[in-house]
Amino acid sequence: MERVRDVSELPKAHLHLHFTGSMRPGTLLELADKHGVRLPDALTDALAKGESPQLRATDERGWFRFQRLYDAARSCLREPEDIQRLVREAAEEDLKDGSGWLEIQVDPTSYAPRLGGLIPALEVILDAVDTAARETGLGMRVLVAANRMKHPLDARTLARLAVRYADRGVVGFGLSNDERRGMARDFDRAFAIAREGGLLSAPHGGELTGPASVRDCLDDLHAHRIGHGVRAAEDPRLLKRLADRSVTCEVCPASNVALGVYEKPEDVPLRTLFEAGVPLALGADDPLLFGSRLAAQYDLARECHGFSDQELAELARQSIRASAAPEKTKAELLAGVDAWLTSPVG
Repeated sequence: MERVRDVSELPKAHLHLHFTGSMRPGTLLELADKHGVRLPDALTDALAKGESPQLRATDERGWFRFQRLYDAARSCLREPEDIQRLVREAAEEDLKDGSGWLEIQVDPTSYAPRLGGLIPALEVILDAVDTAARETGLGMRVLVAANRMKHPLDARTLARLAVRYADRGVVGFGLSNDERRGMARDFDRAFAIAREGGLLSAPHGGELTGPASVRDCLDDLHAHRIGHGVRAAEDPRLLKRLADRSVTCEVCPASNVALGVYEKPEDVPLRTLFEAGVPLALGADDPLLFGSRLAAQYDLARECHGFSDQELAELARQSIRASAAPEKTKAELLAGVDAWLTSPVG
């Protein structure tokens, strides 16, 4: 077997990780027991076997099933201590995978009912992130995401709140959930508020629907980054536009396969995007449900797409450059990438 460098030692930034989806399976089971929550059998049976639940979200019924499992897991986060544990463990897992910077994505309205309201919920999350960053040494920030299944006015409220807490660790504003619902342009005002407040624009697009949703994110939401964006590979002109504008696609290969966007890892168009010059940031999306974390995405690029160590290093550099990390942190991580490339092959 060919000897290769360990991708878990390659410095990188993690820019696409959802809050509840970052949870360790064991933690979910413990919190469910703690709070007396009965999780769906499809979730508990899979986790008990050390597996991921069978998912396919290419139709609305499949997406509803995925969302049901996610919501069930989220319902186990009921106290500030639960939030603190999740964030600390997410940081620990990222560090094991070589991440030097994590931007975790969260919709605080989902946690507000159990944490005393919208503002207290966001403050609990930001306090947990600040504590975890100090205790683990991992650079961490928050990307507040609106839900495209909800009214655009809710998104505006979230955008204003995100801007208000920009000096407390919020660095970006996103738009998640089923992109087949809710037009991007309906949320243009919310994203304008966020951009005017100095936040990165990072909506989801080009996952469950085609290249048009990526164009909408560019035209209507002036995206700096695109969550997923893989379907842009179907439109050469769009690829050129992303490359020319240096708009980073946060590609989550294992997630794409788990949700049925592509049948197998080899079908994810990593090579097409990379060779077109589109900046990429590999992400784990929802490890709780998809079964693999950050380093595994780099392993997939190597094993299924033939990425060399030099190319994996460039992927890591692209993730770092696309992050909201301070310039000093970026410089340190980029130097670490160079050092990884000159290290002995294991």
